[in-house]
Amino acid sequence: MAVVKKDSPAYSVRDMIKEKKAKQSGLMLVEKLMPKLLLFTAVISVLTTLGILFTLLFETFTFFNRVSIVEFLTAKEWLPWNEESGSFGVAPLVTGTLLTTGIAMIVAIPIGLASAIYLSEYAADKTRKIIKPILEVLAGIPTIVYGFFALTFVTPLLKKVIPDLGIFNALSPGIVMGIMIIPMVASLSEDAMSSVPNAIREGALGLGSTKLEVALKVVLPASASGIAASFVLAISRAVGETMIVTVAGGSSPVLTFDVTQSIQTMTAYIVQVTTGDAGYGTTIYYSIYAVGMTLFVFTLAMNLLAQYISRRFREEY
Repeated sequence: MAVVKKDSPAYSVRDMIKEKKAKQSGLMLVEKLMPKLLLFTAVISVLTTLGILFTLLFETFTFFNRVSIVEFLTAKEWLPWNEESGSFGVAPLVTGTLLTTGIAMIVAIPIGLASAIYLSEYAADKTRKIIKPILEVLAGIPTIVYGFFALTFVTPLLKKVIPDLGIFNALSPGIVMGIMIIPMVASLSEDAMSSVPNAIREGALGLGSTKLEVALKVVLPASASGIAASFVLAISRAVGETMIVTVAGGSSPVLTFDVTQSIQTMTAYIVQVTTGDAGYGTTIYYSIYAVGMTLFVFTLAMNLLAQYISRRFREEY
């Protein structure tokens, strides 16, 4: 059948209807295929998550068949390299993780929140468009670079102030982790604060409030759910950080809260074992799954806490 062009004199209303039906049939085909394609991708995501969880659980149970879970949770030493007289108490790895995470939060939360307040309440649109992308560049730097920055620059700088500071310590990687997390806190908090309607700001200013009072007493409480969620997500990011603590924190699983000493986090231990120090099927090999499950529980708890805080603040405000 010959195709009639639109600019041809023989082009009629019937041809127009046929062309429209052909286009609609193509669109209908896309409409039918897209839900199936999206369902397929969603199923892949769910199956991947279940696969990871199943692997962690299966290998963790294998580990606890060899090592008592009571020893894992209560022992105060982590000495896995001696199969006969070793100790598998995860507490030193947990304290090392919490120590570096706490230092990172002390750095990231005040600076990130202050940056968000400035970008949301004080910066002009042109200034915001310049500063925010520059700030977010910090999030794009590879963490291995941050690790060597902590080891070769921050640690020697801190040694001038703290002479007893070791080459590997908890303070340096904690500070650098905080610097790395600043963009996350600043960006998420600024987005939450920017979503507060301007009418609320104008009403507070009309009542005689200063700009600082509006920012701290009006905008901050109104966006508290998003800000709290950004804090919890930042903590989860710090708990799961690997390369910075591996390079600059050391590999000494010691139950201590001394920031000048070498420590080892859960992620750093996993890296140490997976680089080839343990053979497949050994207790040390299975211990990385037990540590990974502990890390999974920590991050899951943080995510649930973020959701709870977000819902709670929404109900209050």
